[in-house]
Order: sequence, then structure tokens, then C-alpha cells
Amino acid sequence: MLRLAWNAAKSIWPEVKLVPLRAAVALGAAGLGEPVRPRQILRAYAIILPVGLLVWWLLSQLILVMSPSIDAWVVRRAPGPIARGDLISFRLVHPLAGPKPVGVTKYALCLPGDRIAMVEKPSPMSGKRDGWYYCNGRLLGVSKPVGHKGQTLTHWRPAYGRIPRGFAYVGSGYASSFDSRYYGPVELVRLTRMERVL
Repeated sequence: MLRLAWNAAKSIWPEVKLVPLRAAVALGAAGLGEPVRPRQILRAYAIILPVGLLVWWLLSQLILVMSPSIDAWVVRRAPGPIARGDLISFRLVHPLAGPKPVGVTKYALCLPGDRIAMVEKPSPMSGKRDGWYYCNGRLLGVSKPVGHKGQTLTHWRPAYGRIPRGFAYVGSGYASSFDSRYYGPVELVRLTRMERVL
């Protein structure tokens, strides 16, 4: 075993010896064994730093969507008031989402003053009941009694026939979306309007 390690070390030693020389070339030397040229380093920094800062700023403006519930992979903030069908993003605090708030991207489907109705029907998955949600008579989605990890899901029961002022029902057409079917409408002030990039 030691002989194998020794042979491996002997075979990579020539490459390891060249690392300092290659680093000097990367830092502006004319070639292997030549001294570092500070002017070259400054030119490299003058190009690399602004480009790096620009990329960092661009990436900070984008949000990767890790959910199949919306038709987008990358979104960014979009100014303007939230309208029906807009992509929105917010921080969700819910026991099923975990101990820390999580970023969520959904669609604004039912807005303040819209008629909201929920009809309970027997669930084909169990002896429990599903909630069928309608906004202005249009089906938004159907809740499930059990999550994909086997956890019990309770669906939201609207107290009034309309979405309250300052709130929006958020969700998507995806059957397994964890959305307002389970936690109710979300305050508009918590929502950020988004637009699809990819």
C-alpha cells in the first residue's frame, strides 16, 4: 500500500513543482520562471472586477424557481401593481414548510373583492373530503387530504364569499401545489410582483 502511495506521489510531483511557476504566469509573468509584472495584474483586475461585480448584481436580481407548480425556471422582480394571473413571490411561514420561512413563487389567481367559493366533496384518495376552490365561478384547484410525504393536510375554509380587501388567493394549476388551498389568502403587502426570465 505504501509503495502504491509512493509511486502515485512520484508521478504527480513534476506537476506539483510547476504550480508556483504557473501561478506566476497567471499573475502576469511573461512565461514560466519570469518575474511577475504588476501592470499586467492591474489590467487583469480592471477587467475582471467590474465584470465580476456586474455578474454578481445580475444574479442577485434573479430567483431560481425550484417548483414544478409554475411555468418558469428563473424570475425577476417586476414593478407595478399585482393583477390577476401575475407571477408573485413571498416568504411562507407554515409548519409544513419547515421551521424557517421559505421563498415561494405562485400566481395571483383571485384578488380583493372577487367571489371565492369552496365546495367539499368526498376524496378519491381516502375517506376524507377535498375542497374544490372557485374564483368568480372558475375552478382554481382541488385540495388533497394527504401530502406526498403522508402528512395530513387541512384545507382552507373561506369565512366569507369574497376575498378580503388587501389579500389575494395565490396558487397554480398544478395539482400538488402547496398554496392558498391550504393556508388561505396572503396579504398583498407581502407579495412581490415577478416576471418570467426563463
